Amino acid sequence: MTWFETVIIAIVEGLTEFLPVSSTGHMIITQNLLGIPQGDAFVHAFTFIIQFGAILSVVCLYWKKFFIIDRSPVPHGASLLGKLKHRFHFYWLLFVGVLPAVVIGLLAKKSGLLDWLLDSVLVVAIMLVVGGIFMLYCDRFFNKGDKANKVNEMRAFRIGLFQCISVIPGVSRSMATIVGGMAQGLTRANAAEFSFFLAVPTMAGATLLDLLDLMKEDASWATSHNIAMLILGCVVAFIVALLAMKWFVSFLTKYGFKAFGIYRIIVGSIILVLLLTGHSLAMVD
Repeated sequence: MTWFETVIIAIVEGLTEFLPVSSTGHMIITQNLLGIPQGDAFVHAFTFIIQFGAILSVVCLYWKKFFIIDRSPVPHGASLLGKLKHRFHFYWLLFVGVLPAVVIGLLAKKSGLLDWLLDSVLVVAIMLVVGGIFMLYCDRFFNKGDKANKVNEMRAFRIGLFQCISVIPGVSRSMATIVGGMAQGLTRANAAEFSFFLAVPTMAGATLLDLLDLMKEDASWATSHNIAMLILGCVVAFIVALLAMKWFVSFLTKYGFKAFGIYRIIVGSIILVLLLTGHSLAMVD
């Protein structure tokens, strides 16, 4: 990968991480358009690691949520666990929400399914179209939610189950978790914000696993050039995601999913036509 390719992919990641269009799918498409060879261990790791750069923008933007302890009175007679859950309620919800993804993600990775999916542009294209069709009508399936509804343990766990679907590139982790939240009666804005929060432990874990796998397989990838590209990619993705996040919440609250659904269908259909007619996505072979 070159410096130019690194910046382009990082911009795509930052723009799409919080949009319901699949950031992983868009990075895979971008890599193919740029002619970057698929199947390389470093390319796979790069795809996940720079997502963590974008996710850190959540911590920056919502720092009051991430660095606060509930000081309100503990319910009378609460056990030690109950007291801890009360004081660290926000972190407890994230823990409950991320559990399903940990189990499914590890199984997918150990079976080799995840690596296979990351190499398949066809899977990305199909899921973009399928997800796009769903998004055209999902606002009809769920009402706008009730502001009085808050994320509790059961809602967090169910949203975590929805997140597991996003192991398939092209589905969109953002879409899965926001729809999961709306299915639990949350408003679009509240569902989107919890989706952002849940992304932090999810992507932190995925990044750590990828780094460990890279080091175990072959540490020769850790050249100064590759490390510099990872750092640059994370920084660019962080900055772009920070700018895109607030816009997305405002747009989603006002207009819903339909525009994103149309976009997904158009992009996915173009890629499918190219693939099925024997054309390569690479702009330069």
